[in-house]
Amino acid sequence: MPAPGQESVWDYPRPPRLEAVDVRVTITLGGAVVVDTGDVLRVLETSHPPVYYLPIGDFVPGTVVPASGSSFCEFKGSARYFDVVAGPHRAARAAWEYPSPSPGFERLSGRIAIYAGLVDTCTVDGETVVPQPGGFYGGWITSNVVGPFKGGPGSMGW
Repeated sequence: MPAPGQESVWDYPRPPRLEAVDVRVTITLGGAVVVDTGDVLRVLETSHPPVYYLPIGDFVPGTVVPASGSSFCEFKGSARYFDVVAGPHRAARAAWEYPSPSPGFERLSGRIAIYAGLVDTCTVDGETVVPQPGGFYGGWITSNVVGPFKGGPGSMGW
């Protein structure tokens, strides 16, 4: 049961909802800030902490580099991946985008999401996020979001 001011991921919709949020997000790698932006969208889906999407153009030039591989989301479409780079530090396949998002998710075009566990830190309004368990999903857990969260051991069938 969420406390006042908290959201339960079990109240999030399926299919997912895309929404703009008035927050500031920062991401660091190798001690360097690779993005600091207030232009933030998040996707909310039942059993998952929010996934934050940031404009590729807000990242420091040269810090987002195309990587191999792709995946498919039944709701958002085909994704492609990026490495995040800061000086000698490289987080392989730490970011993804939907270059041609499915209907209803068009606003994701030109935005990327980051796996919080593959970079030094991701913050939302100054709070360091905790990565969604498991490594397959890219949700960010903050103190205002409560689970249980899909992604951990035994949760793949949820």
